[in-house]
Formats: sequence, C-alpha cells, structure tokens
Amino acid sequence: MKLARIFAILAVAAAAPAAQTAQAPQQPTQQRDLKYESGAPPPATAPAPTTTTATAVAIPRSYALVIGVANYKNLSAKDQLQFSERDAEAIYSILISPEGGNFHAENVHKLTGERATLANMRHELEEWLPATARDDDRVVIYFAGHGFVFDSRAYLAPYDLDPANIAGTGYPMDTLGSVIGSRIKAKWKVLITDACHSGAITPEADRAAVSNSLLSLNSSLFSLTASRDRESSFESPDWGGGHGIFTYYVVKGLEGEADASHDGIVTADELAEYVRRNVREATNARQNPTSERGSFDPNMLLAYAPSGAAPGAPPPPKEGGLVFETNMDGVEVFVDGKSAGVVNKDKPLRLPGLQPGVHTVSGVHMGYEPDGPREETVYPGQESTVTLKILIPRRRPRAAVDQFDKGIELYNKGNAENYRKAVVCFQAALAADATYSQAALYLGRVDRDLLQYDEADKSMRRAIEIDPDYLEARATLGGMLLDRGALDESIRQLNAVVQRDPKYALAWYLLAQALRMKELYPDSIQAARNAIKLTPNNGEAHFWLAESLRLTGKYQEAVDSYQQYLKLTDFDSHLAGKLNYYVLGYLIGFGKKKHAAQDDVWRDLRNLAYFGLCDSERLLNQFDSAIGYCEKSVSYDPSDPFAHFGLALAYTSKAQATGAVEPLIPARKHFSETIALNPDMPESDRAKKYISRIDTLLATASK
Repeated sequence: MKLARIFAILAVAAAAPAAQTAQAPQQPTQQRDLKYESGAPPPATAPAPTTTTATAVAIPRSYALVIGVANYKNLSAKDQLQFSERDAEAIYSILISPEGGNFHAENVHKLTGERATLANMRHELEEWLPATARDDDRVVIYFAGHGFVFDSRAYLAPYDLDPANIAGTGYPMDTLGSVIGSRIKAKWKVLITDACHSGAITPEADRAAVSNSLLSLNSSLFSLTASRDRESSFESPDWGGGHGIFTYYVVKGLEGEADASHDGIVTADELAEYVRRNVREATNARQNPTSERGSFDPNMLLAYAPSGAAPGAPPPPKEGGLVFETNMDGVEVFVDGKSAGVVNKDKPLRLPGLQPGVHTVSGVHMGYEPDGPREETVYPGQESTVTLKILIPRRRPRAAVDQFDKGIELYNKGNAENYRKAVVCFQAALAADATYSQAALYLGRVDRDLLQYDEADKSMRRAIEIDPDYLEARATLGGMLLDRGALDESIRQLNAVVQRDPKYALAWYLLAQALRMKELYPDSIQAARNAIKLTPNNGEAHFWLAESLRLTGKYQEAVDSYQQYLKLTDFDSHLAGKLNYYVLGYLIGFGKKKHAAQDDVWRDLRNLAYFGLCDSERLLNQFDSAIGYCEKSVSYDPSDPFAHFGLALAYTSKAQATGAVEPLIPARKHFSETIALNPDMPESDRAKKYISRIDTLLATASK
C-alpha cells in the first residue's frame, strides 16, 4: 500500500494547492439532431510504444478523448437520447483492448453524462491534448450525442447545453476543426463524431477554407462522421442490443470486421469503407457516413487484430448478420470468442455487419451447460437467426463437490499450511470435473494468497474460460492484477464486469483504485461514487474517493470522505466496518498482505488516510488540524518518511502563516527524520534545503 503514497506525494511538497480538474421504455429508432434556427423560440505519461507481433508494426503512443451524452441537463424529455453514453463506453472498451486500439488506459480520458460539460470538453480538447500529444503520436477524439445547426453554424451539444444560449453553450465544430488541425500535435489524428449534422464541420461557403485548416503539412487527419451535413444520425435497440448505428459499425470495424486485407490491421481506409457501406445499407441510404478522401493517410493504423490475420486472403464479399434468440434471460453471446452482448428470451440480439463465412458462436449462462461452441454461417447480404437453448443445469460429480467443500473449509481457516492443503482439494475437484469453474477460481485465490501469482493467474483465467460470464472470477482477477501493478489489464477486466453488470459494487470499488493509480482522477471519483451508492458502508471506496478528490484540489470534500472512511473502519466502534473490511479482504486481498496480516493492511490504510487529511487541511490553511492528523499518521507508521515530511510541512506552513519561529523546531526534527528514513527520495533533497533555511531563521531569531 505504500505505493499509493509515492503516487500521492505531491502535490505535498508545494505549499500551493494542487491544480483542479474541471468537471425509459425502449423507443423506436431515434434521430440525434436538434436544429435551432435564429429567431425561433427554443424548447424547454505514457509507457513507450509497443509492437504487435502479427505484423511487426510499431504502435505509436496514443491518446484519446471519448465523450458521450444521452440525458441532457436542459433539454426536454422528447429530446433525450438512449444509447450515446453506451456508445462511448463501447468505444472506450475497444480503444483500451489489446486487440483493438491498444491504448494505455491512462491515455484515454472519458467524459460521459454530467461530466461532459462544455468546460470539461474545452479543458480536454484545448488544454490536455495540446499539452500532451507529440509529433509522432496518434490522437483519437470521439463524440456521441446531439449535434445541431444554429445560425448556419454547426455545434456539438455538451451536457449543459442551454437552448436559449446556443452560441455560448455549444461547442462549435469549426473550433474543433481548428484545435485538431493547428493546436494538437500528432502524426495521426482521428475525429469520429456520431451526432446529427456531424458532417457539417462548417457552413457550405467556408467548407474549403476550414477543410484546409483541419490539415497541416506534417499531420494526417482522419475525420469520420456519422452523416452528411443535412442528414440525421440514428440510434436503435436493433444494433447490438442498443447503439447508435454509426458507432455500432465503428466498433465492429475496430474489432477486426473492417480488416478487408486480413493482415491483422484495420486502416483508416478500411474502416471508412466498412462503416460507410454498412450504415448506408442499414438505413436505406438515409444516413451516409462521410470521410474526406485524400485528407488522411489511407494506411493510418487504427486497430490491431492479429488473431484475424490471414495473409493472401481475398477481400470479403458483402457483409451479413446473425440474430440471436434464446429461451432464457441473461444469456451472454460469444462470436469468434468475443462477447457480443446479452440476449433475453423476449428481446433478440441483432448483430449485423459480420463478414460472410463460418463463425463460431456460443451462448453461456452461469450454472448451466453452454449452447455451443458451434459453427454458424453468415451469408452475404442476409441475416440468419440463431436459436440458443440453455437447458441443462450443471451437475457436479459428488467427488468433485466433496473436494471443493473441503477446500473451502481449509481456505476459510487461513494460514499457509491450510492454503497448501486447500490447493490439493481444489485440484482434485477440477480433476473430477474439468468444468468446475468455482474450483478453478478458488484455486486461483489460494495460489494468490500463497504469492504464487503466475499459477493464480492461470487458474482465474481458466475459470473465466469455463464460464465467460463468471463476473466474480473477472473481478477477482482484476483485483489481483491491481495488486500486482498490472493496471491496464486490471482496468480492462473490471470495466468488462461493470459493463455487464452496472450494480457490481466490488468491481466499481476496485476500478476506483486502479483509475486513481493511473491518475485518472475524475474517472476514479465516478467509479468510487458508484461503489458507495451501491454499498454505502464500503469504507475503502470512501478512501479512494478521498484520494482522487484531494488530488484534484477538492480538499474539503476529500476531508469529509477520509473521515467517513475512518469512521467505517474503526474497529473499536460498534459499526459494521470491521466485518466489511475483512469480507472485502477475504474476497480480493489488499496489497501483498492477506488474511493473516489484515491488521497490517488496516494500519497502512489508516496511516494513508490521516496523511491525506493532513495534506488537505494544510492546503485549506487549517494548520493545527493538519499537524494533528499528520501526528496520527506517524503514530500508525513511525517509519514512513512521507508522513514525517508532511508533518514537517504542516509545521513550516504554520510558522509562515503566524510569523512564529516555535513551529520550526518540530519542523526541523521531522525533516531530519525524513532524510534518515530514506535519504535517496526527492523529498529528502527538499528537506535538506528546508533545514538549511530553518537553521538560518533560528540563528537569526536567537540573536
């Protein structure tokens, strides 16, 4: 858990505050367009690039901004959308997927719902991306929501759009074009907009001028828009369970369906052609996606799908589709090994845009034998119905169940000796029943607690392979990956859980921690609040919420959340905090310390919480409170150099604010402790400078 302090420390070192980060029944096909004419009353740091082995092509460092708005703050009920936030989540998932965009999670910023304000859009587009991206990078900007025309000027609609003040609250598309073309540096720039009138980057008279401004001599822009400038964009529950039609095909294309050359890479040209053709056919030519031919490198690499590579294969014929129906609610559909959505018995799942030929399909439901995998043929230009029948409950051999129950009993007793005995039991259960996914999960948990992480990883993934909809296994794997510092893969696993089940509180809590470690503070705040809404007594969710609030400059809110964490995890109180804490530790573990050392983890987190309170109160100029909290932090871990450094800063800040020299004496003491505990950390160098200044001040004061 000390790793969290390294990420946090400041922010601490500066006396100045940290920088703040700005922040229904199913309907038929719906248009994403609002048109307000003038005079008419309105209605109510990234890792180094990697390579993909399929093509030995370098993957550039990549950044993305994903925006999705469905329910607008100031629009009437009839003008709200259904699926644009779901679209944004789908784009986010494919961008961070290894077979897809291959973006690092911390490099993809997401604004959905009430976070997609005009101020936040401006910050991300006009400050973050221009300051972050470099000449050899790849940048993707995606928007799903309303687009409209007002006074012959095209706008994207943020969450807080005011229909009475279009010019002041909409984001002009010509401004977007100017920012992308002249302010954001990148080798490849990608703009994908799923909004009505998204093709209208500018009024017709100025189209040529703005098209030129979108380009630069050293950059390549790929602009793929949902429709022509005077067309509507549509969304419907008929596409993949509910998507904008355009975004549905963008995601399918990036998953590999657009790879016409079968080289394992989806290029800009391939995606443009795939999306244009399929959307046009799906809407009977009422919606025609556009991309400016010649304005981008046609070989721009957008997605990596090496598993689909087949060099020398001919281009596929016209796409077809599959429609899945089932006899049971909650059946997850897999096509060629990838989750394609969930189908219910009264709501078929339609998957158009598939390449013709044989595909492997299956339907899974936890606790039942799967239907499949089996082969189904997609015919050019046709849709075929696939009936999935989930009929046979899993029956376990008595020997397997007995071994599993014995393993659980040993596992619950704790300690290494019992864990090793439990391993034998779970292995025996799997030997008796190779489909026993619960035994595979618990074998993984035991190996994890024995610090056999590679074996644990194999067992947890085996549980998921047996039952792909086993969300507990995915959440547990995500928690272990988080413990090991594999944050990108942890986020991918946990994101898959909450997309499948938005009420899975444990996954939201773990996701809040992973996103905070990636310094994606607004996303972490949202995830933590989701966890707290579902399980208000999850103390650790309050802790990670507090951490991200503090590191975005929301100090008073952070204080409240840290205090709530401390209250809920006070083992001496009569609250349920202790039970809650141990249950969470039992499920997923904390750090490198498991059941036998839960008290150590508890002390570590309280140490960190008091440190966070100290830092927040210091930056709120509440110096006495800050000193008290840092003293508590030191009491939980006297060997923590950061706690001593924070305490020294609190005393120094009090001396500076009051003009008194007395606080400088304990400040010097704790700066010295910092150096003694870890002379190599950067804070120790700063502590030496502070001590030199303090000695000068004390010498002067004594004269």
